[in-house]
Order: sequence, then structure tokens, then C-alpha cells
Amino acid sequence: MPYTTYIFDLDGTLLNTLQDLAASVNYAMRQHGMPEHSVDDIRRFVGNGVRLLMERAVPGGAANADFEAAFATFRQHYMQHSLDTTRPYDGITEMLQVLKQRGCRLAVVSNKMMAATQELVRHFFPEIEVAIGENEAAGIRKKPAPDTVFEALRQLNEKGKEESGKPASGNQGSHDSVYVGDSDVDLATARNSGLPCISVLWGFRDRQFLIDHGATTFVEHPGEIVATTR
Repeated sequence: MPYTTYIFDLDGTLLNTLQDLAASVNYAMRQHGMPEHSVDDIRRFVGNGVRLLMERAVPGGAANADFEAAFATFRQHYMQHSLDTTRPYDGITEMLQVLKQRGCRLAVVSNKMMAATQELVRHFFPEIEVAIGENEAAGIRKKPAPDTVFEALRQLNEKGKEESGKPASGNQGSHDSVYVGDSDVDLATARNSGLPCISVLWGFRDRQFLIDHGATTFVEHPGEIVATTR
């Protein structure tokens, strides 16, 4: 089915953020006398937001008496260093440019902190209209709840009204919207949002893992996503 609205995950889908996340986690570990982790460990820990990332990294998780201090150290360090080595995957920028040229609506939804999500999207992806990060304080539950997707679609629709004076494609439940991600969390988010899911194979999870979690549609290169447009 051809699509006109694309909701993208960020980490592992558009951006390779793994090295910067690992650096900030291990900085926090060192500052608080905790054991450091390999990049492969961090790869397994990511996907459910930075708090759960740190719960997995800190010995004893949130029950550790020093957890909140370590989490605060991580957040502060990551906000200062989220652009050190993070880059788009090969072909991502070109893919987004083509989608935009074809009139598609583009958004990002992430379990990353709202400020970091919006900063990264502004820096790397001017084609993307809406970026939604972790914002549970505002009543928007993190993925795999559908809240971030619905909020992104709502904002896209509002922008479409402003531009054209009529509703844009990308309404909640629209049949021409698709979710693009790299993980089991993304598959569950798409399912909970009532959207089809395209699973990318260059991210943080491999094909068999994704198949085991219900993935059925895969792309091996960003250029393949262009073929799904009208």
C-alpha cells in the first residue's frame, strides 16, 4: 500500500546514537563508582526510554540508593554530548528529502528525552515537521503506548490545516500512515496505534529478533522506503 505519512522512530532507525548513549552511561557509571558497560550491552538496554536504559545499567536498578543521582548525571552529560558521534545512517538524509519532495508528511516519535529528541531532529532533519519525545509529565505515555504516535499525527494534521486550510493526511487511524522502526518496541507501538510497521535492518535489532516479535515487512536500505510512497 502506498503511504503519504511516515512516523519514524529515532535511535536505530534514523540516527546511530549508540556510541553517544554508551559514553554518557559509562560517564555516569564512573562518576558514581559503578561498573561500566560495553557498547553491545547498551545496544541491548536501549529502546524503552533513558530511565529504563539506566535501570538496566545501574546495579540493582532503581532500587539502588544512588540510582537517581546516576540518572541525573547521565541526563546532564547526554544533553551536552548527544552530537559528539551521532550521525544519520547512510541514505537516511536522501530518503527523507525524496519523501518531502513528494509531499509526504514526516514525524519522529521517540522514548528519548523530549529536549534531546527535538534538538537532534532540528540539527539533522529539517524535513521532519514534528518531533515527539518522552513527555509523560504532560500525560503522553512513552512507547509502546500509542500516545506519541497519536500526538504526532494530531500535530501533523494541525500543521496541514494551517498550510492548506483543510485537514491533511495523517489523521489518527489514517490508512495512508505507516510507522518505521527498528525494534520490538516499535512493532508494539505500531500495533497499538493501528498502523502498519516497516522494520529496518540497519538498527539495534536483527532480522530474526524482529521476526520473533511479529515483524513482516523489512527494508535493508533507506531507499526502499521511498518505493512505499504514492
